[in-house]
Amino acid sequence: MNGSPDTTIKRGTFVKNPDFNKKILVVDDESSILQTLRFNLERSGYAVVTASDGRSAVAMAQREQPDLVILDIMLPVLDGIEACKEIRKFSSVPIIMLTAKDQEIDKVLALELGADDYVTKPFALHEFLARVKARLRRQSPIAPGVDDAIALGEIVIDPSRQSLRVRGRDVSLAPKEFALLRVLMENNGRVVTRQTLLDKVWGYDFEGEQQTVSVHIRWLREKIEPDSRNPRHIITVRSRGYMFKE
Repeated sequence: MNGSPDTTIKRGTFVKNPDFNKKILVVDDESSILQTLRFNLERSGYAVVTASDGRSAVAMAQREQPDLVILDIMLPVLDGIEACKEIRKFSSVPIIMLTAKDQEIDKVLALELGADDYVTKPFALHEFLARVKARLRRQSPIAPGVDDAIALGEIVIDPSRQSLRVRGRDVSLAPKEFALLRVLMENNGRVVTRQTLLDKVWGYDFEGEQQTVSVHIRWLREKIEPDSRNPRHIITVRSRGYMFKE
């Protein structure tokens, strides 16, 4: 899908969508791709607004308050990674990144900065629309509950303030890191499987993405453990998942 839409993306007839009138912001600097995605999303029942550069995407996300953002990584003026970072300063809207790169670092960086999913070009339209549908249905993947601060030993997390203190100092976390730590601390002393973490934090469970959990666990350990190579708090339970220990 470099220069022109992949042949797997084509116009078609789709079943009426229960998410009718959900608004989607699509951002891509290639006009053919932008129009193809817009046409097919509108045919699927979504309201669509578009932008062709990162700076316009940030402004439109703030003005239009979309239910989902589809954001290409390779954009002029402001690239997709930086645009994602800027959007996350004022919105928790789900973001799906589009990338022509097949490098793991680009995907990992996008997820670290707050993207919820990514799709590598070229992609099949039916898979893309399925991702969109799944993401819109899981806009609040963390189950509602009390937002009281959780204090476990030297670690205090406060969901209502989105703050974390570790051994008396404030620690900054990316959105997914914070959500991941919250789930682990809410289940203090219990094993939480990787699949459960994916469902609760990312809200998707497509094949191959359990590595995402491992990467975020490593980042968390680097921020909260006295020695990330010998973790005391976030423990790996072989073949099962992870456990938070006070």
